[in-house]
Amino acid sequence: MTWPTPVTLRGKRVTLEPLRHEHHDGLVASARDGELWNLWYTWIPTPDAMRADIDRRLALQAAGSMLPFVIIANATGRIVGATGYMNIDAENKRLEIGHTWYAASTQRTGINTEAKRLLLAHAFETLDCIAVEFRTHYFNRASRAAIERLGAKLDGILRNHRRSADGNLRDTCVYSIIAGEWPTVRTHLDYQLTKPRD
Repeated sequence: MTWPTPVTLRGKRVTLEPLRHEHHDGLVASARDGELWNLWYTWIPTPDAMRADIDRRLALQAAGSMLPFVIIANATGRIVGATGYMNIDAENKRLEIGHTWYAASTQRTGINTEAKRLLLAHAFETLDCIAVEFRTHYFNRASRAAIERLGAKLDGILRNHRRSADGNLRDTCVYSIIAGEWPTVRTHLDYQLTKPRD
């Protein structure tokens, strides 16, 4: 059996559904909110590239290395972004939460905190993970700050880790939360979710 298996995760603000081809139009609308593909330090598909990105994510799922989700705002029922479990290591029960992006209008609203709370709870409490990683570009300050607000710790920086879409070499910041830290991180996230901003 593939680990982890597709699952829908529901919270008060958001629902995470396994990615399907039918999510294409909602993802395009979400990426257009802020023209996210223009961010130089990350890669978010253009509207024309969205179908290929969905195919890529689903192929990675079929290969057992990713479990992709769309993020739906419960208040509107609209797709506001995408995320996934990736770099899945079933033998060692480790995975990364990544390939995450949000419509500009939903950033700093609590959506990211709750989505991460749902993913982390499922990883540690259902999948029995020993560690969950997060990776981001060194210059993606907003992403680094969001990861640190979750309670993840910086493991290190992979220098010249890979080439970005524009050909530049990327330094990748690697963060993690380990199983023993989850109870404290969970309390922290639950507290964060009582505050008005993400």
